[in-house]
Amino acid sequence: MRPENAQIHPSYPVNLIVRGQSCLVVGGGNVAIRKAEGLLRSGALVTVIAPEIRPELSSLDGVTTKQRGYQRGDVVGYRLVITCTDNPEVNAQVFHDAEVAGIWANSADDPINCAFTLPAVAWQGDLSIAISTAGKSPALASWLRRRFESELDHGYAQLLDLLADVRAEARSHFGTSEILGWIAALDGTDSTLLELIVAGEQPEARRRLRASLGLPEELLV
Repeated sequence: MRPENAQIHPSYPVNLIVRGQSCLVVGGGNVAIRKAEGLLRSGALVTVIAPEIRPELSSLDGVTTKQRGYQRGDVVGYRLVITCTDNPEVNAQVFHDAEVAGIWANSADDPINCAFTLPAVAWQGDLSIAISTAGKSPALASWLRRRFESELDHGYAQLLDLLADVRAEARSHFGTSEILGWIAALDGTDSTLLELIVAGEQPEARRRLRASLGLPEELLV
């Protein structure tokens, strides 16, 4: 267990690919439900261990439950562990076991017993905006998430699909997508790509993006 006064350094942000990976959630309450749902959304195989497990958690498709207390060494065999209990001793034991086993562990509302922190995430299709406060204030991260989420409509998801499509075309034509023109196209002059998409002018948005990147007009899209 880390000392209470341990300095929390800025974290290194990553997006973990957990599809098909076994992940453990220790705890069976409302917080555990949210953590399990997040893991399931990313395709993880989730096991929940807790003496009491809410029915809403047990009924989630893809969740395996073990209704008992955490036992030393339960973390072995999992790729990722999240603890959601109100018992500091359990949190510390899970974190210790995970550290020994070389497994990444997070403890909700207990930054001392975390090898990583979980950002608040605003979603729109495959687009996600993660907000982190290095574990200092989950409330601020959640507040910012709601503000960003209110701005994200389906236009952003459609814009992302367009960019992904043209990026594949650019890589095929130039051998790389690391070329100039992306930001200029997104910013636009009289209108942005997003504004064009929201207005239902997807073909014009595509034309402007391709022209900004220098893709030949004769290439099939």
